[in-house]
Amino acid sequence: MNLAVEYNCGGIDWEELACVIEAAGLAPHPPETFRKAFENSFAVVFLRDGQRLIGCARALSDAVVQSALYDVALLPEYQGRGLGRTLLEEMLRQLPDGNTILYASPGKEPFYERFGFGRLKTGMGKFSDPERVRQRGMLE
Repeated sequence: MNLAVEYNCGGIDWEELACVIEAAGLAPHPPETFRKAFENSFAVVFLRDGQRLIGCARALSDAVVQSALYDVALLPEYQGRGLGRTLLEEMLRQLPDGNTILYASPGKEPFYERFGFGRLKTGMGKFSDPERVRQRGMLE
């Protein structure tokens, strides 16, 4: 494996990114939507194996106290090799010390707990497709 870590959106094939996110089981969106979301984010991380995009993450932040992680995705065939750890560590390194929240796919919570994340008791969410989120087990 020839791992490369990138910290900007230059050279990203947005169709390839949309495929990575969908393969990882996250909410699908058109490539143009992902382009806008990643380009408007406070921080981004992309993992490549050679030229192949294999993972991504992005964060919103006020750069002082609050941050939120989104679209943390790694192709399934690369999971279990420590690359998710690399992806998350590289993202967290770019964020201020303070509060950081994220959405975890059902069953992935133990992975994030190893980084100090805890389950929220009072978290609330308003979603564009609440039924899909409910079916995925992320909304009561």
